[in-house]
Amino acid sequence: MRHDGFETLAIHAGQQADPATGAVVPPIYQVSTYKQDGVGGLRGKELGAAARWIEGYEYSRTDNPTRGALEECLAALEGGARCLAFASGMAAADALIRAVCRPGDHALIPHDAYGGTFRLFDKVLAGSGLSYLPVPMSDAGAVRDALAARPARLVWVETPTNPLLSIADIAALHHLAADAGALLVVDNTFASPYLQQPLALGADAVVHSTTKYIGGHSDVVGGAVVVADPELAERLYFLRNAVGSAPGPFDAWLTLRGAKTLAVRMDRHCANAARIADMLTAHPAVAAVYYPGLASHPGHEVAVKQMRGFGGMVSFRLRAGAAEALAVCGRTRLFTLGESLGGVESLIEHPARMTHASTAGSPLEVPADLIRLSVGIESCDDLIEDLRMALG
Repeated sequence: MRHDGFETLAIHAGQQADPATGAVVPPIYQVSTYKQDGVGGLRGKELGAAARWIEGYEYSRTDNPTRGALEECLAALEGGARCLAFASGMAAADALIRAVCRPGDHALIPHDAYGGTFRLFDKVLAGSGLSYLPVPMSDAGAVRDALAARPARLVWVETPTNPLLSIADIAALHHLAADAGALLVVDNTFASPYLQQPLALGADAVVHSTTKYIGGHSDVVGGAVVVADPELAERLYFLRNAVGSAPGPFDAWLTLRGAKTLAVRMDRHCANAARIADMLTAHPAVAAVYYPGLASHPGHEVAVKQMRGFGGMVSFRLRAGAAEALAVCGRTRLFTLGESLGGVESLIEHPARMTHASTAGSPLEVPADLIRLSVGIESCDDLIEDLRMALG
């Protein structure tokens, strides 16, 4: 019998009962090395589905059963052929780019990309001969023109973007990238696989910072790449082993535990964020609200088409300017001032000074009066009251 429900997969994919003890939760294989069945005789085939992509175990940098369980689960949730877990979202992004690009290649990135992604392209990979061009990914015509002007090996998409929450039409970009011979990669961190499945819309690979919604509790750092092509997975597997960017077993176990409740958490994140976006839209101190669930959002219709819900991230700008934005960030009590996102607790931050400081002075610089919220799963009435008090 095949079970395809998202919530069922989140709890059962890759998480069969332990064959040795019957434990219903996959064990933490906190181990660096493994006893082998003779020289070159790797162990592990008897451990079942978590080992189905490998010949056996020799060293945990290469493979670990706990990590394998997480990878099988995330591959199922994204509908991919295979998943590779990494020590962080940036490690996942770096490995994927290195797996598909060579010196002299060209990439398109969002004109409002995450600051860490911009830093990776601009300060690290550009030094290795990879050029890039920021393009508004919500404008398919601009992407088409950029691909026509210069061939690209990679089209890197965030949707929704961080922190301006613009929406790209993944299916439309798939056709443009395929016609141009480019690989389409979607950073699905803001949406999570529960709200959006880019591979089903034509993406070649999906990247996650599993630190965020998949882990969901602000207690673990990790990343993942899910791919449609097994051959690309093998290249990623080789790179991860060669570079040593795999997560530890306890990190993998914590992330897997978070994935079990992803669906129910995302429903609450979405419901709370929608109410907060409505409140901010009506508040006289607020100049603009960025949330794809609002009918006024320019990407709303595309978001309705390709997302199950609109997520837990809300950004807004203040009429009083940058100084007041900094002050508001310091006046909340339930919204904790901090970077990151996607945890059960609500966070507030000033992107220009915090998560996106690396974009200062670049075409990707974010407005100084912008505030970004990661809306948690607390009582929404309490969150709204906290924001109202902070806004004065």
